[in-house]
Amino acid sequence: MPEAISWGMVVLVGILVFTIAYLVVLFYLRKYIYRKIKLIYKSIHKHKLTPEEKNQTVDVKSDIMEEVEKEVAEWADNQAREIENLKSWQEYRRKFLGDISHELKTPIFNIQGYLETLLEGGVYDKKINFKYLKRAAKNVERLNTIVDDLDAISRLESGQLVLEIHPFDIRELAEEVFEDLEIKALKRKIKLAFKIGADHHYRVLADRESIRQVLMNLVHNSIKYGQQGGETKVGFYDMDKYVLVEVADNGLGIPEEHLNHVFDRFYRVDKSRSRKQGGSGLGLSIVKHIIEAHKQTINVRSTVKLGSTFGFTLQKA
Repeated sequence: MPEAISWGMVVLVGILVFTIAYLVVLFYLRKYIYRKIKLIYKSIHKHKLTPEEKNQTVDVKSDIMEEVEKEVAEWADNQAREIENLKSWQEYRRKFLGDISHELKTPIFNIQGYLETLLEGGVYDKKINFKYLKRAAKNVERLNTIVDDLDAISRLESGQLVLEIHPFDIRELAEEVFEDLEIKALKRKIKLAFKIGADHHYRVLADRESIRQVLMNLVHNSIKYGQQGGETKVGFYDMDKYVLVEVADNGLGIPEEHLNHVFDRFYRVDKSRSRKQGGSGLGLSIVKHIIEAHKQTINVRSTVKLGSTFGFTLQKA
């Protein structure tokens, strides 16, 4: 009997010791693993632990290492994407600063050259004094255009431009744009007209002055870069909840390799001709920003020697 009791006690004590040992090991294992996981968490996360997270324990039944490995892998992917984005923005900034420098240099050097010539005695030469002053003034105007357009893009990108959304007739607005650009069109013998079927007066919901700027830019570009004696046509197409507005010309067209870049800042298809025509090189970039601020889309399609068509959507009123 004592022997049976003795064996019973041994088994009982053994179970008790095993249980206590298991609980102690489990406690320290949880603490050790969580301490390691917390260090990883601190390394890969940008925000501080909440009090609940600090007091959290590890569920040993779950696959802890797999969860940690998955989270670290996601963090590594995010870091790689951030690095690529930073590199892309760095390259974009470098190119943008180079473009600004280049665009500003030309008018500044021109102004400097004309003024220096006048100061060195040219101001008394009736053959050139008035002509050089006019040229200097024209370059000052170009500088002012570049600065104004840069300011506009800055406000658009930072969200500082507040759109005043109201319903208005898009055809009436297009007619006003035609009237404003009529003299420029006559100088190049370009006909401004509406496409067949564009006699419908669609009412759209947008910022009227911003959309005026979009149409002015697109129609003006078609006059500047279209073929002399050609035509510019505006069309409207019903797209259920939206209206598609198109500005088309039958000019020289844009080569395919340039189509993906026409909305880039300072991008010019024909650099020498573009600068001669004036402008900042920012017009189409501003157009794109305005349309995107309306949460709409703009695109271009073009064929060399056939012409180009710019189209953008607007919400129906």
